Amino acid sequence: MELQGKTVAVTGGFGSLGRAVIAAARAAGAQTIAIDRAAVPAEPSPALAGSRLYGGVDLAAPGAAEALFAEIGRGGGLDALVNVAGGFRWETLEAGNLETWDFLYGLNLRTAVAASRAALPLLLARGGGIVNVAAGAALKAGAGLGAYAASKAGVARLTEALAEELKDRGVTVNAVLPSIIDTPPNRHDMPDADFGRWVRPEQLADVIVFLLSARAAAITGALIPVSGRV
Repeated sequence: MELQGKTVAVTGGFGSLGRAVIAAARAAGAQTIAIDRAAVPAEPSPALAGSRLYGGVDLAAPGAAEALFAEIGRGGGLDALVNVAGGFRWETLEAGNLETWDFLYGLNLRTAVAASRAALPLLLARGGGIVNVAAGAALKAGAGLGAYAASKAGVARLTEALAEELKDRGVTVNAVLPSIIDTPPNRHDMPDADFGRWVRPEQLADVIVFLLSARAAAITGALIPVSGRV
């Protein structure tokens, strides 16, 4: 029960990886808060049972993150934040458009910046950690991954800079860099792939929970590849 007595907030909490992180955190003893831009499901999945659910939250909108985390603070405080919220577009520069770069910047990087900044007063009050979900493409982009990789590289640089900012203040900041996560949308988009080579959400969630645990207290500013066999 490595997170016993801790409260963990997860952005993108209604999606495949978000649900896996919440399930792993609860299994480790944590109280969990799921945050998502989507509405709260009429019938939440079992993975979300027992969590505080905040739907319809656009973290990239001005003031939205501040209002949300102020409410979370009034509800008892926060020990950890996991920035899962994000998305993907495959698009070459030649055939694509500039709006895709703005869209993925807002979805992948601005949400992590806004949530981290708004959560900081709560995390500093109790000590804790932030884990961001970047991507392997942040280190080496392939064709069609320019906008996505640039936004995830921003998440990696955010992780490093914020870790330096907070390293003497009791808050760790790390990132995981998955390859391809085995989710229904990815299976739909790549039906001929060998899914067994991908990273299962539960495997990535286990790494995230470790980074939030006391056993990882000496780790901050790390960018940890979680590549499966890709």
